[in-house]
Amino acid sequence: MKFRAIEALAERYPVAVMCRLFRVSRSGFYAWQGRAPSMREMANRQLLREIRLVHAEVNGIYGHRRIHAELMAQGLPCGRHRVARLMHESGIKVRSRKRWAPATGGKHLLPVAPNLLERQFDAPGINQRWVSDMTYIRTSEGWLYLAVVLDLYSRAVVGWAMHHRMHQELVHAALTMAVARRQPQGKVLLHSDRGSQYCAFDYQSLLKRHGIIPSHSRAGNCWDNAAMESFFRSLKAERVHLTRYGTYDEARADVFDYIRFYNHHRRHSTLGYLTPVEFEQRHSALSA
Repeated sequence: MKFRAIEALAERYPVAVMCRLFRVSRSGFYAWQGRAPSMREMANRQLLREIRLVHAEVNGIYGHRRIHAELMAQGLPCGRHRVARLMHESGIKVRSRKRWAPATGGKHLLPVAPNLLERQFDAPGINQRWVSDMTYIRTSEGWLYLAVVLDLYSRAVVGWAMHHRMHQELVHAALTMAVARRQPQGKVLLHSDRGSQYCAFDYQSLLKRHGIIPSHSRAGNCWDNAAMESFFRSLKAERVHLTRYGTYDEARADVFDYIRFYNHHRRHSTLGYLTPVEFEQRHSALSA
């Protein structure tokens, strides 16, 4: 381990100084360098190459747990602590993230539904509990607003809509997409904050038309919709805050790309490090 540390630091510090510091001989260090690498070292080098590939493919947003899960899914058995050690020794880190500040619903005089979800952020089956919310994304042309519907069963994004104006039709479009894509057969509970877009009479009529039961967060309590906030935190930290958008179209295309990545490739700790698509496919096969 001492020789390996000296070799890693050899470009920054004199070998003689480090040998004295670690109390080893220079001749011993150079003899160690000249020997053939062991099978373990060769395996570590190959594993490190695979770690770097996964890290690059996900734009640096994965830590050692998700990288380990991805390697296992690819049929490369390895220990999680071994992955963590190799990443630490090689300086492979998660890209820095800006802090996420969740928003809360505004004040209005529209009717508000009771909080039926009560922070039960899991679901016994598909299309039983959905959550929805809106956020905004900065571009050089102005703010781009995004509305999303998420299925709590698999954390899959099932509906979304984007527009440079925060109008009522935005949440309508996201819900309409969710219903069209999922075609729920039974009652669906949809939880959101108590923003005016979600409490509006025409939106409530849309919910009723599709047999969807509304649920609203308590006043000023963003954590009542924590699962939705978690998705927005991931979106902002893993993509939006790492990118500068010149136009609305650039932002739309990149957000759509992230949603596709999130549903099909991003591994979730709450799902046992499966992706939402894998989770639904695996559990539908088990129940068949």
